[in-house]
Amino acid sequence: MRIERVELRHIKMILVSPFVTSMGTEYDEEHIIVRVDAEGITGWGESVAEGTPFYSYETVDTAWHILKDFLIPSVLGKDITKVSEAIDAYAKVRGHMMAKAGLEAALWDLLAKADNVSLSRMLGGTRKKIDVGVSIGIQPSVDALIRKVEGYLAEGYRRIKIKIAPGDDLQYVEALRRRFPDLLLQVDANSAYRLEDIGIFRKMDGYGLLLIEQPLGYEDIYDHSKLQRELKTPICLDESIHSLDDTRAAIELDSCRVINIKPGRVGGFTESILIHDYCASRGIPVWHGGMLESGIGRAGNVALASLPNFTLPGDISASSRYYTEDIVEPAFYVNSDGTMDVPQKPGIGVEVNRRSLDNVTVRMAAWKAG
Repeated sequence: MRIERVELRHIKMILVSPFVTSMGTEYDEEHIIVRVDAEGITGWGESVAEGTPFYSYETVDTAWHILKDFLIPSVLGKDITKVSEAIDAYAKVRGHMMAKAGLEAALWDLLAKADNVSLSRMLGGTRKKIDVGVSIGIQPSVDALIRKVEGYLAEGYRRIKIKIAPGDDLQYVEALRRRFPDLLLQVDANSAYRLEDIGIFRKMDGYGLLLIEQPLGYEDIYDHSKLQRELKTPICLDESIHSLDDTRAAIELDSCRVINIKPGRVGGFTESILIHDYCASRGIPVWHGGMLESGIGRAGNVALASLPNFTLPGDISASSRYYTEDIVEPAFYVNSDGTMDVPQKPGIGVEVNRRSLDNVTVRMAAWKAG
């Protein structure tokens, strides 16, 4: 398919409530929506680079630059029949995984629609429903957290993840375990601790957590191996994993026993599948993280999470968890049994609401093939 036009939209969506982590408080989410047009078909993707460089060195501005000046020129006007051809075309670009993932996702959607198959099927998905959980930011008190958890359990969620930070950690875990002894519970530190804080995690070890996510440095693999040796609770790596090579190193060192896969963090669905398959071959479960995506990115996440080794509930919550109005129709919701339906229509399986998209667009640019 000849890539005739590529459009970028910098969007800003207001969160229904502030989201507090060890990295700070978010009140809105800025991402880039990528649209690719070819032969009368439109593919949509989402680059999850944020407005700040706190989770990743990438930001909306850096991703826009890399897309505009390097990635889009490498595919515009080209005949693309497989996503791998696009990846080869911009292979010289090092890093900038979130920029790459946004363009790659749009191409996957485009090609799936051209083949009249769902994105899930094209990626190798095997399920029509996926297990999902919800991520809860740091709350001002134990009582406030318990009320939040009660509300999400009433909505159908069966797995709860809470954000933690030094001083906001053990007391929350203890309280939740007392109140909900059988709750599927995990914690996420977003790299807020050091190896010297091992005592906190030894205490958490007795509370039956599913996993402890990214407790140490965001680029660290080695110190996580030291921490994992001291714990029976599995460590899960997120920010430390940018590629299949990182995954192999972490597993060989026993730095973690679970991997969080985020397509944006590793450069797209192609690398995500390689990580998924390698982990499956080593008996390492994976689950799908979230970056507060709009419905465009969420649709891709749901499709990827339908692959067989995504055996733990992911952070793929309902649209209403984060936004009053999503930019796709239908919006995503959680079933009463804690699952989410995998779209079965061609491509990402949902329609973009252009009015809603226009309402959240901060800037837009488009490029046409000559």
